[in-house]
Amino acid sequence: MNSFFLGWSRKVLVSLCLLCWAISVPGLGKEFDVATNHWLVELTHDGGEDVARRVARETGFTYIGPLLGSKSEFHFTHAGVPHARSKRSIPHTRQLRVHPQVRTAYQQSGYMRVKRGYKDAAKLLTVNKQHIGLKAKPKLPNDPDFDKQWYLRNTGQSGGVKGLDLNVMAAWEMGYSGAGVTTAIMDDGIDYLHEDLKNNYHADASYDFSSNDPYPYPRYTDTWFNSHGTRCAGEVSAAKDNGVCGVGVAYGSKVAGLRMLDQPFMTDLIEANAMGHMPNVIDIYSASWGPTDDGKTVDGPRNLTMRAIVNGVNNGRNGLGNVYVWASGDGGPNDDCNCDGYAASMWTISINSARNDGQTAGYDESCSSTLASTFSNGKSNSRDAGVATTDLYNNCTASHSGTSAAAPEAAGVFALALEANRNLTWRDMQHLTVLTSKRNSLYDSNGIHHWKLNGAHLLFNHLFGYGVLDAASMVDLASQWRGLPERFHCKAGTVSAEKEFTFGKPLRMSIESDGCFGTENEVNYLEHVQAFITLRSTYRGCVTMYMTSPMGTTSMILSQRPNDDDDKNGFTRWPFMTTHTWAEMSRGTWTLDIVMEPIMGVKTNIETGLFKEWTLVLHGTKTAPYAKQPADKERHEKLYLVRRAHESGVVQE
Repeated sequence: MNSFFLGWSRKVLVSLCLLCWAISVPGLGKEFDVATNHWLVELTHDGGEDVARRVARETGFTYIGPLLGSKSEFHFTHAGVPHARSKRSIPHTRQLRVHPQVRTAYQQSGYMRVKRGYKDAAKLLTVNKQHIGLKAKPKLPNDPDFDKQWYLRNTGQSGGVKGLDLNVMAAWEMGYSGAGVTTAIMDDGIDYLHEDLKNNYHADASYDFSSNDPYPYPRYTDTWFNSHGTRCAGEVSAAKDNGVCGVGVAYGSKVAGLRMLDQPFMTDLIEANAMGHMPNVIDIYSASWGPTDDGKTVDGPRNLTMRAIVNGVNNGRNGLGNVYVWASGDGGPNDDCNCDGYAASMWTISINSARNDGQTAGYDESCSSTLASTFSNGKSNSRDAGVATTDLYNNCTASHSGTSAAAPEAAGVFALALEANRNLTWRDMQHLTVLTSKRNSLYDSNGIHHWKLNGAHLLFNHLFGYGVLDAASMVDLASQWRGLPERFHCKAGTVSAEKEFTFGKPLRMSIESDGCFGTENEVNYLEHVQAFITLRSTYRGCVTMYMTSPMGTTSMILSQRPNDDDDKNGFTRWPFMTTHTWAEMSRGTWTLDIVMEPIMGVKTNIETGLFKEWTLVLHGTKTAPYAKQPADKERHEKLYLVRRAHESGVVQE
């Protein structure tokens, strides 16, 4: 592992090391091990598109475009190869590789990525036609479905808790609408002809990566299966006061469509090009999809996709960094979003959902990487208790749901914040999320995951992260935000030894860390913390892991997964991540507890496990991050408390 960390630079580009885990996990995506008709072709020199087109023509391939704007790496397809086949086409690859201007060529593997929504597509067809001409209440939008949008203004409708919403009305009254901000919906397309979307549609920033053209209109199906992206787009940018459907969280912002989910299998090339599309034009990328939420998949972005995300946070928005918003997952209590390499990435903001009465929804996954929550469906089974938004073919719906619905709401709130302060970086947005989210009325109805204070006096919950987004609080703090100290990473230590564990025989290990004191990578104040872990077990779903910080905050970095019967692959340098120690001090003893326990209702044998390695990596700042920030106790109590905690030096009660 030592060489794995050598040569890390100070910039976020150090995260390229994470490319290793995307290909090092045995069995990653093996359940869909297919070869596609897509190739990544690397030229012998930076010949550009003209040379690439000529190579494609001379070898019988079709030129698609460059990878992330590269002058030497390109995307080719071949019409003579099926979209998906069980074996790789060695002759076609050889034909490319023998060309004198080709350095190498790789046929792309295909894997599954699924839209996140707790209902089957066939059940999502409750569509309400537009209602025109309803009389608006004073100061409220006149859009006919606004009263159904309890996540914008919760008056107790559909059995909800009054006041449990995103607090966007106050942000709108402050004059913010998301003007000048563009959010890309990476999904199955957008109905950009919709009356509620067409005036906010950013055509120049849109693209169809499934059909390779500039028109990401959803492909027709009898079940309206491809309504997903249109519904998400309406949550962000549906127009206000036009008498159509409802209103978007950031109704003055632009929305772009990146159609990339609608093909038999996903490829690394398609994902990468979507996530790296026009990063200086697009501010926010919203994703309501991910690996299969079956409670046994361990999967994440591949190499090219990681390159795109790292480039986005390093160089996007002209160096400020793109904001990637991710739905945490719909696998329910039998899954764990720390096994989803997108939602658990440091470079994304993972968003969970809550119901309109404050409970977690039945499909919500929990994990220590979730940063905050928004809303999905309501308490009742009413057709109006879901998320009201735009639908295909100029229709409206009130049944959008799942964490699919939660992520676009967050993107809308972030668009309001970016309007308030166009100089916010991708890190600023994460800090603002932590500091302005509220507990409000959120709670775990099962009584398992309670609200806790971390060592920096920040309240967190394993289900909801730091709480529900508060748009007004976020734009208020964003408008006064003064930036952050430079971010560093510190390899705090490694435990590398084979140790067995089984029922009744847990493992406890510790790492003493000085936060890399005295080095150029010194980390004293924490942001993200990663545990790269390698282990095997006879039933992977029986394994639970806890990591405790020097300030006493325990994060469950892996929960039991009853459906995960893996007995071969385990985890190989998998980066489990926690945000629960945000703003804590880094120095002292870190402990890792690995527990093997029977799963209630699942018949297993006496299961055993073999631990091999734990590497602890700390990310954060050398100096106190909030020393220069405003500290108005009345307006921003969380910031005030954590700043005082940092000033006192020791903050654990």
